[in-house]
Amino acid sequence: MQDNATEVTAAGIARLAGVGRAAVSNWRRRHADFPKPVGGTETSPAFALAEVEAWLREQGKLAEVPLRERVWQQLAGHPEGPVTALTHAACVLLLIHARPTAWLKVSAGPDEQLAARLPQALEEVLAPRFGSEPAVNTPPAVHAPAAPRLLPSVPLLPSVPLLPSVPLLRGVAELAAETGARQTFEFLLGRHLDANPRQYTLTPADLAGLMADLAGPARTLLDPACGTGALLRAVAPRPGQELYAQDSAPELAVLTALRLALHTPAAVRAAAGDTLRADAFPGLRADAVLCHPPFNERNWGHDELAYDPRWEYGFPARNESELAWVQHALARLRDGGTAVLLMPPAAASRRSGRRIRADLLRRGALRAVVALPLGAAPPYNIPLHLWVLRRPERAPAQPELLLVDTGQHATEGRGGPDWRAVRESVLDTWRAHDRTGTLKERPGLARSLPVIDLLDDDVDLAPARHLPPPAAADGAGALTAVRERLGETLRLSADLTPPPAGSASARWPLTTVGELARGGALVMRTGGTGGHARVPVLTDHDVLAGTAPSGALPESDDEAVLTESGDVVVPVLGGGSVARVIDDATGGAALGRNLVLLRPDPAALDPWFLAGFLRGTANNRQASSYASTATRLDVRRLQLPRLPLDEQRRYGARFRALDEFERALRQAGRLGEQLVRGMYDGLTDGTVAPD
Repeated sequence: MQDNATEVTAAGIARLAGVGRAAVSNWRRRHADFPKPVGGTETSPAFALAEVEAWLREQGKLAEVPLRERVWQQLAGHPEGPVTALTHAACVLLLIHARPTAWLKVSAGPDEQLAARLPQALEEVLAPRFGSEPAVNTPPAVHAPAAPRLLPSVPLLPSVPLLPSVPLLRGVAELAAETGARQTFEFLLGRHLDANPRQYTLTPADLAGLMADLAGPARTLLDPACGTGALLRAVAPRPGQELYAQDSAPELAVLTALRLALHTPAAVRAAAGDTLRADAFPGLRADAVLCHPPFNERNWGHDELAYDPRWEYGFPARNESELAWVQHALARLRDGGTAVLLMPPAAASRRSGRRIRADLLRRGALRAVVALPLGAAPPYNIPLHLWVLRRPERAPAQPELLLVDTGQHATEGRGGPDWRAVRESVLDTWRAHDRTGTLKERPGLARSLPVIDLLDDDVDLAPARHLPPPAAADGAGALTAVRERLGETLRLSADLTPPPAGSASARWPLTTVGELARGGALVMRTGGTGGHARVPVLTDHDVLAGTAPSGALPESDDEAVLTESGDVVVPVLGGGSVARVIDDATGGAALGRNLVLLRPDPAALDPWFLAGFLRGTANNRQASSYASTATRLDVRRLQLPRLPLDEQRRYGARFRALDEFERALRQAGRLGEQLVRGMYDGLTDGTVAPD
C-alpha cells in the first residue's frame, strides 16, 4: 500500500506507457475509470503511481514497465521529496555494493519487516565507512560560531520513516542488479540534477577532470564547497587516500559522501556547514584542494571574520568573496600543496582585490591563471578562469606567473568547448612551467611573465590583457589558405547560381497548411518550453542563421518535440520568410520556442516543395498578423499549390538547389569576414607586409 504515496505527473505517465502526453489527456477524457488526481494542481495534476500502473495493465497499455522509468518515477514522486528518496536509495546502493548478502537477508521478508531491519543493516555499513568522529581532532576556530555536523549519522535516515521508501528501494536494488550500484546512483542523481537545473551549480565532468589533473597526485584532498561531489569524484584513486568535503547545504554534503563512498575505497569525511564561518577541518593540511566556490557572494562573513588567521595575504573586501575562498584553500594546504579553484574573470582584475593579488604574486602562491573558453561551465556566457596556487615552502627568488588563454578552443552553440584541445593545451603548458618555473611564449596561447612586470597599479592578471591573439591565424600562410577556401566557395556559388527565370505565369488551385494537417498530409507540432536538459535544442535563431542546434531547455513535464530528417521547421516571429528542411545532422534535436514543425507524409508531400513555397514573400505577408512591436506568422494560413507528387519533386529539386546556393553564400560571407579580420590583425601586428 505504501507505493500509493508515490505520485506521477501526466508527463511521467506518458513516459511509462511510451506515448505522447496528448494520449494521456485523451485517456482521462474517454475513460471514466482512469485514476483520479491525488495531488498537484489543476493544470498539472499528480496521480498515484500504483493506481496508474494497475489501470495501464488492465487496459493492455503497459505490457512491461521500463525499470529505469519506474524507479525514477518512484523517486521523483516520493512523499518526502526526491532528495530524501535519493539519499535512501544511495544508502541501500552502498549496502548492496559493500554487503550484497546483507541486503538479500533484510529484503527477504515483507515491506514492514524490511523497513524495520534496514536501519541496523545500514548503520553497520555507514559507521565504519565514514567514521563518526572528526578526522582532524583540533579545537574549533575562534570565529566559528556553529560547529558543523560531521557524517555519517546521515541525518535523513533516523528522522524519516523508511516504510514509504521500501517500494523504491526494492526497485533500486533490481536496477542495480542490471547495471551496477554506481551506475544506478549516477543515473538517478543525473536525472534529479537535470530536473532541477536552477537549484544546483554544477561543475561539468570534463572541467572537473582537468582541475584534478592540474592538482596532480594527492593522498589527502579537500573540497570546501563540494556541491554534489563532482571534483572529488574526478580524482584518480591512490592507496590510503583521504577525501574531505564540506558544503553549507546538508543534503549536498550527504549526497557527496554517499556518492564518493560508492566510487572509491578512499576514506571519506564530509561535513555540513558554512565553510568560511564554520570550518569543519581547521587542522587539516591537505596535499590538494579543489574548489568551485560560489561567485559574487556579499554575505560571506566579512563582518564576523575580520581577524581570522586565514587572511595571510590580506583581508578580502566585502565584494571579494572569491579571494576569501582562495585564502581558505591556501590555509588548508601543506607546504608545497596545490590548490585549483574555478574563478570568475572579474577576480583577476577588480581594483578592490589588487593588494591581495599582489601579495599572492610576491610570495609565489599564485602560479597560473588559465582563461577557459566560453561555455566551459555555468554561467556559460562568461569565460571563467582557473587559478592554480601552491602554498610556498619558501619564497622563490624570481617568481613568474603562467598565463594561458584557451579561448581559441571554443565551439559554436552550447555543446561546450573542444575539451580535448583545452586539456592538452592547459596540462602541457602547466607541466612545462611547473618543471622549470618559466615557459617560452606560445603566441596566442600561453606565456610566463615575471611577477615584477605585473605589480603595477592594477595588478591585472586576466590572460587576455597580456596575451596577444594568434597572429593573423598563424601568419600569412594560413591567410592564404583562407583566401583559397574563399575562392573555391565563390566558384561554387557561381556554379550554383540559378538560371534566369522564365516569363510564364502559373495558376494553380491552392490549399493551406491547416487543410493539409486536417487531411493527414502532414503533422503539425509547436515548439515546447521543456524537455530533457541533455538534448540539444534547435532555436529560432539557429533556423534563421542556418546553424546547428545551439539551445538548451530545462527538464519539465512538457514532452519535447524531437525533429526528424525531412521535417520542415518554420519560425513564427520576426516577419521573415524562412523555412528549413531538417537533415540527418540536425535530426533528433528538440524543437525550441517560437518554432512550428511540419512533418509531411512522403507519399503526399515533398518536403523541399513544401519548404520552398512556404518561403514566398506574398505568402508570408498574407499569413502574418502585426502587433505594435512584433510580427507573428500563422503557419496554418500559409498556402501552397495542389500539384501531383512528381511535379512537387521537380519544384523541390529547384528549391533544394537554391538552398545549397544560399548556404554557399553564407559560407563565403564567413570566410570573407575571417580573411578581412586576419588581414587587419596581420597588418597591425607586423606579420603581414602592406605590399
